[in-house]
This record gives sequence, structure tokens and C-alpha cells, in this order.
Amino acid sequence: MLPLLSGAQVTLRPLVPADRTRLRAILAEPEVGRWWGLGDADLAVDDWFEDLATTFAIERDGDVVGSIQFSEEDTPDYRHAGIDLFLTTSVHGRGLGRDAVRTLAHYLLEERGHRRLTIDPAAANERAIRAYRAVGFQVVGIMREYERGPDGTWHDGLLLDLLPADLT
Repeated sequence: MLPLLSGAQVTLRPLVPADRTRLRAILAEPEVGRWWGLGDADLAVDDWFEDLATTFAIERDGDVVGSIQFSEEDTPDYRHAGIDLFLTTSVHGRGLGRDAVRTLAHYLLEERGHRRLTIDPAAANERAIRAYRAVGFQVVGIMREYERGPDGTWHDGLLLDLLPADLT
């Protein structure tokens, strides 16, 4: 079971069944769905509930404002974790994404023993990239035609990584 993690502005807590409706609504917001490229927000949220060991709800003042999840590579010589998240449009630009990423990064590096973290936003998602860079993520490079967008065309992704010394 995941722990409760407290950041400066947000709390990361394990998902509960009552979060489904709120998360689906957030993913259905045009500005959020634009970057996630989901054809079916319901199906995406259902997938997260199948693996509750890696997905948190992001709360601010008791309200669910998004979700953050991680994946892990446990092979000792390659031990690292990847992060992905989304936030409701109404809280964009308030530093909540940075706080959620920073909070999860501390947990993954310090508690779960990862050596490196990665994150891979759409290369055109400047807001997300600024947030990740503010936490200490460094640009590794462009992944060409990395993901299919909601419009059906392929878009580049940006690979960023973070080592423990980079975390701000």
C-alpha cells in the first residue's frame, strides 16, 4: 500500500474508488486531454485502478486536483523510475505540479532507492517542461514521433531525467 506523502502545497494519497468520477472529469477537460491523447478517459482511469501500487491522487485542501503515478525498473544495474501526472486546468500555473513531482521524487529516490527518475512530456508542452525543469529534471533529448496525439498524428516527446543531486 502506498503511503500518504505531504508536499508544501499538495498531499499525495492512495487512490480510492470514489476518485474515479473526479479523475475522469479532469481527463475530459480539453486542456488536460490535449496532452494525454486519450480517446477514452474512463478506460484510462480504470487502468490506473488495476495497479493501485503506483498511483496517487493529488489533493489540495482536501479536493482531488489530479493524479500522479510512477513506474519502476527494478533490475539492480538499471534501477530507475518514471513519473507521469495530470492536474485539473483550474489549478494550472500555481506550482502544484512542481510540488507533486518534487514530493514523489523524494519518495522514489529516498524511500524506494531509485538512482534516476525520468519524465517524458510532449515536446510542445512548455508549461509541463518548465515545471519539471524547476524541480531539477535535465533535458536528455527529443524522442521523435514518440506518441500519437488526439488528432491521430505522431508528436515528438521530450525525455528528461533527474539524479538525486539534481533535485531542488
